[in-house]
Amino acid sequence: MGQRLALDDIASLDAATDLRRPGAARTFMFALASGALAGNLYYNQPLVSLIGADIGLSPAAESSLVTVAQLGYAVGLLFLVPLGDLLENRKVILATMALNVVALIGMAVSTNATTAFAAMLLVGLTSCAAQMIIPLAASLAHADVRGEVVGNVMTGLLGGILLARPIASFLAEFAGWHAPFVFSAGLIAVLTGLGLLTFPERRPQDPPRYGALIASLGRLFLHEQVLRRRALYHAALFGGFSLFWTAAPIVLMRQPFGLSPGEVAIFALAGVLGVVGAPISGRIADRGLIRAGTAGAMALVALSFVLAGVAASSLIALTAAAILIDLGVQLNLVIGQREIFRLDASIRNRLNAVYMTTFFVGGAIGSAVASPVLELFGWPGICVIGAAMPAATLAYLATERR
Repeated sequence: MGQRLALDDIASLDAATDLRRPGAARTFMFALASGALAGNLYYNQPLVSLIGADIGLSPAAESSLVTVAQLGYAVGLLFLVPLGDLLENRKVILATMALNVVALIGMAVSTNATTAFAAMLLVGLTSCAAQMIIPLAASLAHADVRGEVVGNVMTGLLGGILLARPIASFLAEFAGWHAPFVFSAGLIAVLTGLGLLTFPERRPQDPPRYGALIASLGRLFLHEQVLRRRALYHAALFGGFSLFWTAAPIVLMRQPFGLSPGEVAIFALAGVLGVVGAPISGRIADRGLIRAGTAGAMALVALSFVLAGVAASSLIALTAAAILIDLGVQLNLVIGQREIFRLDASIRNRLNAVYMTTFFVGGAIGSAVASPVLELFGWPGICVIGAAMPAATLAYLATERR
């Protein structure tokens, strides 16, 4: 009876919405599920020191835990997300979410480096269900409001990313580093059940064979200039984002700051303020301010790293830099997704797969170099590399034909 009422409530909300966009209840569910899944990649970011000490990793190797999760996500984007152009979307999304629960439980019970790395790889791989949900939401929206709809869903996804760090730090403070993964396993399990009630079916028309589907990804990157540029733009910005958020918690737990995991959580909460950029970004894109919005996002991230470097001893300055980095990265992400979804409605999952895979490789590089750069060059080295990444994309943007 309760399930029937839930379905009736959702149906009535959707019926009251104009046909150009999904209903409010369904959009909320898309956003919530996307955020919970994407957050899985970031629970370990503020905890690498704690996890590394527990499973026997050296300080220079701690950030590899973040890298392996992002590489798993990239593999999922490359080989699982395109299934949305081949198979019925609802079944693929829910099956991937169920496997994600299993992977999270595996990470929660890990006691050594081998099992932890294997579990994080699978967590990253199956968390790619977040990027199956976004094209599904986009397919339910008319072209003239697609940026707004994608921006609303991305608000949830980015909120999950930004909340993951403080949630992980708070839980680890009181229950150890295993607790965030137990929490996430329970949350994804509940959302999988709710997805059975709310996610609509979507069957691709005239789908290709899987081999041809995967082979087409490389061709899309080579021949779709908009896709290639947007992917490379965001790879650089996301690399800087991952570099900052992998290194900053390590620095803050050392002297002169000496913060506890709980206090690092408060610092990470400041970054959540950047989530307001997602819906704003969608509206900027819908108004055609693509180039200006992109340049502004790149400049904002570069200047944020300059601020973080110049005022390295100030917690207030580092907090401001964190907010601005998150804001700039989100602005560029939403504009980029809106642009690639304009290319071809029949291959949105593949377009999204190429876009996300490319920039998550950038993120994996950023997180991989965080610990060794920090050990060799300290925080100034992090800020120089972090500022150079968006600065290089600004130069690349200048070569784009109007």
